Amino acid sequence: MPQPTWIFDLDNTLHNASRHAFPIIDASMTTWLQDNLQLNHSQANHLRQDYWRRYGATMLGLIKHHAHLNPHHFLAACHPLEALLAEIHPMPQLKTTLQRLSGNKILFTNGPQSYARAMLSALNIDQYFMGIAAIDTVKLTPKPIPKAYYQMLRQFKLQANNCIMVEDSIANLITAKKLGMHTVWLRSGTRNHPAADRCISQLRQL
Repeated sequence: MPQPTWIFDLDNTLHNASRHAFPIIDASMTTWLQDNLQLNHSQANHLRQDYWRRYGATMLGLIKHHAHLNPHHFLAACHPLEALLAEIHPMPQLKTTLQRLSGNKILFTNGPQSYARAMLSALNIDQYFMGIAAIDTVKLTPKPIPKAYYQMLRQFKLQANNCIMVEDSIANLITAKKLGMHTVWLRSGTRNHPAADRCISQLRQL
């Protein structure tokens, strides 16, 4: 059997995004919506969350309801690299964990490529990854929509059944499992799920 290809999520998988990155991204999204749709802060914040709940990504709501707005401008504005890189919170033993896993590694994220590259570099782990599938390389289709996965598999000429996907989101793993990937769910607590072949509470348990 050939060596597996590891497909890693970025936020809250390789680094703790909830501590610093997510609050900045959320605030930047709200500000951008406020400025571009002439809303007050409360309205913009509500719309951001509403689109995220309804479509799985705020950007999909923008594409659907505000065709005049440029989604690439939105992605860039919502990922202000200088602010995001001001604090980095890698998962414990991140480098040693990646180092000891045999097989190619790909980053698969709903963030834009510029953010993904900057984070891999800031975490000092870019040397372990052969490529990046980001929201702007998979035709602006976020996980867990299957089209994003097909695009990623095509991009790197991969077979789903030879991939191991590591994610903190069970919704994203459900799609991966349906496509025939092996799945590892990084979650807090002790919950299990049929879509997760393995459950871990720390990345270093890989």
